Amino acid sequence: MSEEPSIRLYRKSGSPSDLHRVLSSTVPRLDERYRPLFSTVGWSAFPAGHKYRFRYIRKALYLTGTMLQRSVLENMSEQYRSPGFANVTIHDDFWSPRLRTNNLVSLDHQYNHLQANGSLDNFRRVIGEAGGDFEGPPFIDANVYKWVEAASYALATDDMPTLKEKVNNVISLIEEAQADDGYLFTYFMFGERTGRWSNFTMMHELYCAGHLIEAGVAHYRAVGDDRLLAVARKFADHIHERFGPNRLEKIPGHEEIELALVRLYRLTNADRYLDLAGYFIDRRGQDPSPLAAELTDLEQKLEDETFTEEQKESGWSVVGYQDTLRDDAGQYDGIWAQDHKPIRDQQRIEGHAVRAGNLYAAVAAYLQEVDDDELFAAVKRLWRNMVSRRMYITGGIGSQHFGERFTEDYDLPNDTAFAETCASASAIFWSHHMFELTGESEYVDILERILYNGLLSGISLDGTRYCYSNPLTTDAEYHRHKWFYVACCPPNLSRVLASLGKYIYALSDDEVFVNLYVGSTVETTLSGRSITLEQSTEYPWDGDIEIRLSMEGSAKFTLNLRIPEWTESEAIEINDESVAIESENGYAKIERTWNDGDQIDLSLAVEPDVVVAHPEVGSDEAHAALRRGPLVYCLEGIDNPYPVHHLILSNPDSISARYTESMLDGMTVIEGDGSVQNLEEWQDQLYRSLDSVETSSVEFTAIPYYARNNRTQTRMIVWMRLA
Repeated sequence: MSEEPSIRLYRKSGSPSDLHRVLSSTVPRLDERYRPLFSTVGWSAFPAGHKYRFRYIRKALYLTGTMLQRSVLENMSEQYRSPGFANVTIHDDFWSPRLRTNNLVSLDHQYNHLQANGSLDNFRRVIGEAGGDFEGPPFIDANVYKWVEAASYALATDDMPTLKEKVNNVISLIEEAQADDGYLFTYFMFGERTGRWSNFTMMHELYCAGHLIEAGVAHYRAVGDDRLLAVARKFADHIHERFGPNRLEKIPGHEEIELALVRLYRLTNADRYLDLAGYFIDRRGQDPSPLAAELTDLEQKLEDETFTEEQKESGWSVVGYQDTLRDDAGQYDGIWAQDHKPIRDQQRIEGHAVRAGNLYAAVAAYLQEVDDDELFAAVKRLWRNMVSRRMYITGGIGSQHFGERFTEDYDLPNDTAFAETCASASAIFWSHHMFELTGESEYVDILERILYNGLLSGISLDGTRYCYSNPLTTDAEYHRHKWFYVACCPPNLSRVLASLGKYIYALSDDEVFVNLYVGSTVETTLSGRSITLEQSTEYPWDGDIEIRLSMEGSAKFTLNLRIPEWTESEAIEINDESVAIESENGYAKIERTWNDGDQIDLSLAVEPDVVVAHPEVGSDEAHAALRRGPLVYCLEGIDNPYPVHHLILSNPDSISARYTESMLDGMTVIEGDGSVQNLEEWQDQLYRSLDSVETSSVEFTAIPYYARNNRTQTRMIVWMRLA
């Protein structure tokens, strides 16, 4: 796979004696020409408690070929890490059917759409196997790469020969299309188009490169095939040779490559990829901005009428985007592209929601490899602003259709909410990396909320129709779509679902974290002993979780069970005996010597809850929503024989939950009593005295938000009026 060893060492506060031992055995054995690289690296340079920068030691290990003993390697490992999606087997009543649908139906449908809309033909045109003009938006290559990534995750856990053949064929196309110098962006690779690396605001070459890299890494990790990884590395090296200080000092208009480069670095241990990710992160928001100068040039070309009609229609020009990129005074402000200030100085999450989520996910991942307290404080601050002032109850982000963007604190309109499915995916990535940095459960709480609501609502139950945006109030004209011209969301959603296994558990040196309650089995190693943990549950419908341990003999480690923020009570039994709960960072922490066959039973109270919004959220004033466990609920007209937007939650204490097999593949619904005004009395009146308004009692039924718009086009609401 790589000319470099598969050793991954992470920075972590640790024992100076361990660092001393590693350096003592490594640095003196370096070839003389390499010793100056490490002349300042010694245990005395790292005081106790400091977060060591082990990337330099990694380089020393590579140069000397030194292999650490396992005990030392474990001591220097990252504090919180996923056991890897391939080591987790999911067998869950809620998720397994959805994953089968994703793997067998959605990925097949998406492949057919990629064939039909020209995405794959663009690669064939590059290599001379198809004729005609370029099809789709210039950045359509990214959809192919996201599909390959999703399919690769699926192949890691399921034997699907037909899907494997399709993936291999697509990879062959990508391989053949790549230019000799590593460049790969089909829009510029056939016909007479010119302009490579000249339009970062609109063309998204770096964005597509990022998704190619992610696909290459995922495919290698999933099936061990390095063909796509080789393509990805060749393109990454092409970019590294051209971008950075004293080279092309540019930044991507649409962030994505930053996170991809960190993930490529983790697989290859090649510092240049991490350095390039750091460059893109640090260069953003600096004055002067390369995007500001580029915008002036693009607008001058518009004024000079040097753009062709095809360039205007394809997105090459900035037609239709000037108002997005400039402020009210006509000045470039950088907000839409998170380019308004250096990240360390940013106070609020701003701009295009997907771009923001991708960027800050990359920052969190980058901080797992380097130490930067100021950058860490910034990414924590921005995450906090998002979840406490700019996130919908469903976990959706991006409240404005125009610009697909964040607006102001507490500006969360329901009917015009954008809440793009891709933005939910990026917020999941960000929250997951924040957990890996901190070990704090609040990040997983938000990840779970997005996963079960804002993300899952983006795909129909049959796996063939999608939502680009996910509003919280819709009329009867709203419907799901089979595909989109800009079809970023379908494969993005599929790659999250197909990689679900990597979010369920986390590990540290001698700890296991159960983050998501999903029926599954994980095989891992703790304290030098192989351990299998099997989880059984009917979550999210039920809050009882059973965990069984299998191992040879016994082992001492800590089991951390996340206590979700929504539950009001919890109880734990070990081998049928109640135990007191010691809580730390939102986890029930159980440290003991475990034996083969030990059983842990966690019981979470899962009851219907009436939720209100912060008083500053004007759209939800005098309204309430329903929640049960991790699920947010909504009301559809098909279940309620009156206009649901007229419903008044006049008796909140009446709500109850009931599981039914007959509705939408089986689910728990919430039922209750409410009231509606008698419309017949209004006739042609627009206003009436409050004393003259009469209401009638009605019953209502609410379903999980993810299941909306799966039966027929009908009105839907999340927020109900309060009496």
